[in-house]
Amino acid sequence: MIFNSFNFIVLFPLIFLLYYAIPAQYGKARNTYLLAISYLLYLQWKPIYALILLGVTAITYYTALRIEKSRRPKSVLTVGILLALLPLAFFKYFNFINETVSHVLSVVGLNFHLPGLNWAIPVGISFFTFQALGYLWDVYYKRQEVEHDFFTYALFVSFFPSILSGPINKASLVIPQLKNLRSYFDYSKAVGGLKLLLWGMFMKVVVADRVALYVDTVLPNYENYTGASCLVASLLYTIQIYADFAGYSLMAIGVGKVFGLELTENFRRPYFAISVTDFWHRWHISLSTWLKDYVYIPMGGSRCSKFRNYWNIFVTFLVSGIWHGANWTFIIWGGMHGICQIIEKMLGQQKCNYGRLGKSIKIIITFLIVNFAWIFFRMPTLTDACNVIARIFDLTLPMSIFLPPAKTNVLLILTGITMLFIKDYFDECYTNKLMLFDNRNKYVRWTAYFTIFIMIMLTGVFGADQFIYVKF
Repeated sequence: MIFNSFNFIVLFPLIFLLYYAIPAQYGKARNTYLLAISYLLYLQWKPIYALILLGVTAITYYTALRIEKSRRPKSVLTVGILLALLPLAFFKYFNFINETVSHVLSVVGLNFHLPGLNWAIPVGISFFTFQALGYLWDVYYKRQEVEHDFFTYALFVSFFPSILSGPINKASLVIPQLKNLRSYFDYSKAVGGLKLLLWGMFMKVVVADRVALYVDTVLPNYENYTGASCLVASLLYTIQIYADFAGYSLMAIGVGKVFGLELTENFRRPYFAISVTDFWHRWHISLSTWLKDYVYIPMGGSRCSKFRNYWNIFVTFLVSGIWHGANWTFIIWGGMHGICQIIEKMLGQQKCNYGRLGKSIKIIITFLIVNFAWIFFRMPTLTDACNVIARIFDLTLPMSIFLPPAKTNVLLILTGITMLFIKDYFDECYTNKLMLFDNRNKYVRWTAYFTIFIMIMLTGVFGADQFIYVKF
């Protein structure tokens, strides 16, 4: 279910009321209800793809059971991982591999090309596959007990707030909560969840979707606009993808809280990072943690030679790029982040010891590096990405900034971005000292709620496209 849709506004209160209408002592019935809701909502996209979700769930569930009893658990784990990855590889990477192989063969004079797939990718397949694989690895390394209740495990994999765009939750965090059968309504937790839902909605419809009106006008047609316009569009895309993805994560975590479940934190003000390394401690935290636990550390992590450690970092972020999409643009994007972290580590620049001014300069430099990499992430081909960059640095083009007319309201864009920046700034620099949503004064709190709600209703862009990360 898309959180910024009319369906969500109508259905969520009903789902919530029916959930708490089930007596707390019937915790298994509540879990079964949430599992049914999760699958019914997933069926809205393309019903046949629910079989993919069920298949990945069943494969990883039974593989974990076999690991528990097998004398050769590593072989069982390998087979289970390959089977669970098969749908992801087939739906998401078949066309990319097919086209790449065909191109390589054509260079040597061979003409071989399999028919491409025109099917849509099952939504959330990267998220629920990685979450299930994380559970398998944790079982193998004995960091997680095997879950014998299939319905509890199936709910862990398919829980509807996080299945589309994360966060990628660890079984050790969520499954114990699902097994807490005597789960009564927690008023404070539900209120906290609604606050996250409100601010996440603001980030999505007031900031991300309004900024998108400019970005989606300029970048797809960059050849018609000046370098200054392309620069502004790239900077705005950096804001858009943060407000869009972090907004979704906050709403997912907020919905989870309303049902009494704590989900993984996914963002921590990433554009205040002082290095690219620090950026990845703040951006898509659940994926960063997954990559560290199941790619970086198994390869040797930092407990090896310097050269090997640099290689481990680079490969980890190539995997990050490939995870995001079957396109060379994502691979380059991931490689750039890996290379930047290697350079930072070589120069000892992961942290900042240069005082307040030095920290501010490092934040700006990191932001510009991340912004530059986002151009490759946003554009459909490497050629388009390079052309946009070339256009930005082409000093022969006129410097006037094109502001698309009609739907683009500069004042509303600046207002939304400014409010987002102010909140992140005070959260970063004055934690627990300046609070609006959690202020002790009820008049301050309710003024903040009302102001954000009014801005959402009056300036929000509703009916916009789905969240950016849903396609990943």
